[in-house]
Amino acid sequence: MKSNFVAELKWRGMLHDAMPGTEEHLMTEMQSAYVGIDPTADSLHIGHLVGVMMLRHFQLAGHKPYALIGGATGMIGDPSGKSAERNLLDEKTLRHNQDALKGQLARFLDFNSDADNAAILVNNYDWMKNFSFLEFIRDVGKHITVNYMMAKDSVKKRLSSEAKEGMSFTEFTYQLVQGYDFLHLYRANNCTLQMGGSDQWGNITTGTELIRRIGGGKGYALTCPLITKADGTKFGKTEGGNVWLDADRTSPYKFYQYWLNTSDDDAEKYIKIFTFLTEQEISGLIETHKEAPHLRVLQKRLAEEITTMVHSKEDLENAIKASAILFGKSTSKDLKGLNEQTFLDVFDGVPQKEISALDIEEGVDIISALAEKGGFLKSNGEARRALKENSISVNKEKVKDDYTLTKADLINNKFVLLQRGKKNYFLLRVV
Repeated sequence: MKSNFVAELKWRGMLHDAMPGTEEHLMTEMQSAYVGIDPTADSLHIGHLVGVMMLRHFQLAGHKPYALIGGATGMIGDPSGKSAERNLLDEKTLRHNQDALKGQLARFLDFNSDADNAAILVNNYDWMKNFSFLEFIRDVGKHITVNYMMAKDSVKKRLSSEAKEGMSFTEFTYQLVQGYDFLHLYRANNCTLQMGGSDQWGNITTGTELIRRIGGGKGYALTCPLITKADGTKFGKTEGGNVWLDADRTSPYKFYQYWLNTSDDDAEKYIKIFTFLTEQEISGLIETHKEAPHLRVLQKRLAEEITTMVHSKEDLENAIKASAILFGKSTSKDLKGLNEQTFLDVFDGVPQKEISALDIEEGVDIISALAEKGGFLKSNGEARRALKENSISVNKEKVKDDYTLTKADLINNKFVLLQRGKKNYFLLRVV
């Protein structure tokens, strides 16, 4: 084997629990393992990334990774960590989501080489769709007792919660369906290891039990910790919701900013989990960061590595440029180089007012743009004083009281950025 996979996870803080014998099993020869991925959206979010990184490390260690899209289980809904039953999806939506997810996974996993350990994408709907209810309860259900299923934490927590709706039979059977996935992959692909978050331990060990009772073999389980933030807020969430890998859902700029704004404690933890930097490189970065925390060396390197990995080097460079617009010296040319979405992301929350395209065509004098027509400042007198103080900028460039706004000032053909001083921004939106 190229390397010790379990040891790699340990120093990165990515190992929560492993069934006895797992490490030794993986050191014998190339093995196969899988991680299940929920297909309820057509994009992964950063909460999925730990499982994906585990698969990548598994492949780098010389093993064969399987990414399992839960088409069948997505139609049921996993009760683990949930307080309510999720919406169920139809097959067309699930197939669309699967195609989108494979494109994102391909940025991390090698699906296309002719290497023995090339990654494989599978969908459990493919082997579950023709399974009749009677066949399932006869061939699978009879091997697992209700007592065994009730003892699982995911079931106990849900049944003891105050949620009025309780747990449906559909959700109760989830662990059997997930357990059967492991048995199927064990039989069909000699897959001996299932990995997932620590909340999946109960579902995973149901699979190892089915492999023992029905398959007459040995399956292994390995879990990673659930990622948390030092301040107690939920990892991967912002005020706008999930941080997605799809650029249309979360722009590369916002994605970059999420990692850039992590705390020192979180950055030290995340750089081990979400990058492929070596232990030596990370130790060096941590030491450098501690010498001058205000330079945010750890956060910058973390944001750079993961933005490039999920998006591209070009997207990273654009995100860095966009970040400098608010906090560094930038020009009108820099502003006009941003696409509309990034521009709006950078100036999210900045007050704005509409101004007519006809006015811009004819030209709007700066005093009117600041006061009467723009509404940035309260009066023409205030506008004149600000201009006299040399504190007014249009698109990041200082202007005098004789300046006129024209079409040449438009960013993305529809915006003009007004600024008073260093931090007081206002947007004119041309309609």
